[in-house]
Amino acid sequence: MSMNIDIFNIKGEKVGDYTLDDSCLEFDKGAQAVHDTVVGFLAELRAGTASTKTRAEVSGSGKKPFKQKGLSRARAGSTRNPVWRHGGVAFGPKPRSFAFKLNAKVKQLALKRSFSEKVKEGAVIVLENFDLQDAKTRSAAAVLKAFKADAAKVLIAVKEYEENQLRATGNLPLAILIKAASVNTYQVVYSDKLMFTKDALDEFVKRLA
Repeated sequence: MSMNIDIFNIKGEKVGDYTLDDSCLEFDKGAQAVHDTVVGFLAELRAGTASTKTRAEVSGSGKKPFKQKGLSRARAGSTRNPVWRHGGVAFGPKPRSFAFKLNAKVKQLALKRSFSEKVKEGAVIVLENFDLQDAKTRSAAAVLKAFKADAAKVLIAVKEYEENQLRATGNLPLAILIKAASVNTYQVVYSDKLMFTKDALDEFVKRLA
């Protein structure tokens, strides 16, 4: 079943309707896909740079510190062994990647389900265009205020960047300007409102079908 969304101009006035085909919406399955995709996205952001030195990497002699028997001491073969002070670390962390593979169909399902939930919540706003007369922050803020989204986390999706858009939204702490082709599941879930230009939404729904 298709759904209609209002199309507005940047002043918040309705100027038309946008029809979302049912092939772009999913309400029955995909909750686990959304979870896995968000976890995977955050895992890729982890630096994974924690590192310790093994006994092969710490400085120190490899010479046996004292003879094996006759001193009533525990035997030792090197001053660099993990038991001794200044020795290497046993089983310590090494630089690694936390990323894990997700199938393309899982990612697509996650994007479709997360977007569908935003549509269901009424959190998707379609703009006729996002043409700003100047590159001032107050111009972009005025658009958000017209939709009562000035205090919300907003994802603004456009088909292609324009200089005025980039400069006007650069200092809005809660707004993210991004190309429709780059919108991902984490950004959809994270945002309180999704604001698409009509052209951007045309581009975005192609990824969901």
